[in-house]
Amino acid sequence: MASNNPPATTPIPLLTPYKMGKFNLSHRIVLAPLTRSRSYNTIPQPHAAVYYSQRATEGGLLISEATVISNTGQGYPETPGIWTPQHVEAWKPIVDAVHAKGAFFFCQIWHVGRVSTYRFQPNGEAPISCGTKGVTPGIKGVDWSPPRPLRTDEIPNIVRDFRLAARNAIEAGFDGVEIHGANGYLLEQFMKDQVNTEREDQYGRSLENRCRFPLEVVAGVVDEIGGDRVGMRLSPYADYLETKDSDPDRLGVYMANELNRFGIAYLHVIEPRMVRIGERMETPHSLLPMRKAFKGTFIAAGGYNREDGNRAIADGYVDLVAFGRLFLANPDLPRRFELDAPLNKYDRKTFYTPYPVAGYTDYPFLDLHA
Repeated sequence: MASNNPPATTPIPLLTPYKMGKFNLSHRIVLAPLTRSRSYNTIPQPHAAVYYSQRATEGGLLISEATVISNTGQGYPETPGIWTPQHVEAWKPIVDAVHAKGAFFFCQIWHVGRVSTYRFQPNGEAPISCGTKGVTPGIKGVDWSPPRPLRTDEIPNIVRDFRLAARNAIEAGFDGVEIHGANGYLLEQFMKDQVNTEREDQYGRSLENRCRFPLEVVAGVVDEIGGDRVGMRLSPYADYLETKDSDPDRLGVYMANELNRFGIAYLHVIEPRMVRIGERMETPHSLLPMRKAFKGTFIAAGGYNREDGNRAIADGYVDLVAFGRLFLANPDLPRRFELDAPLNKYDRKTFYTPYPVAGYTDYPFLDLHA
């Protein structure tokens, strides 16, 4: 007798389950951290609960937008913070909304370093960096302000700020934190030899010295909340915000090996082809050496589509794939990938507008009854 049940189909690689430490993921599609500039006066808003819960699925992994660790860490308008009790209380209902959908939620913790202006800094002071080398241009016609070098005796204070941010994130209910060591911000400014050119102390010159501060941050955060709740994002191959390294292969593999000492949950790396934000470029470099060096879960981001992501998982190139613009425009991205359905087009003009709906919570879900 013939069965009325449809034939079983093998799930695409992106939709196969995966165990990331103590987190049992139902699929390999990760929401990448995406600055959305809708947290007024650094306070996360209720509309963020709608936005993140729209993109949450049972057993899925979401990484929050970059979240500022202290009052010296901001460089963009309306980005959220995590350094005060008020921030913690504002994040709680957002995290609860994600957990109500059965998803896991990590908070990306962030200090912009030199990518800031006097108006964002307490008392209008200069932004901090590894040295005095600035970056231009800024946003909306306003240049970033020239930075001052972080003194050696000040570095433990920034490590404490990262620790406090991590502890606050856990108090807010997040499952873990992702330390932002990519995209040209403070930790990467120390790591890259085209920016960190002036220091003569234990945080400058050699590769080991340049990576010392980021690794001290990792050590502090792991000590604060446990390695199984910590991830890190790196972009050794990128030149975001004029932050480049002369030997990205060596930098990437060194950091991957050093991170193994802390037993962190994952390493999240931007593809070498994403040298410039939003542009895919031909490159001889590969993440495979970093992937082989790192012992935990390996996540890649950088212009992936459904086909690329499936191939990367099937080939063992990565464990998980982070999607940014596609997930922004398609809150039901895992379902669309499952059905190989058409995707909404993203609207670049609304990426960073402060509106609580337009370009944020108004992208349509797939209509299966149309």
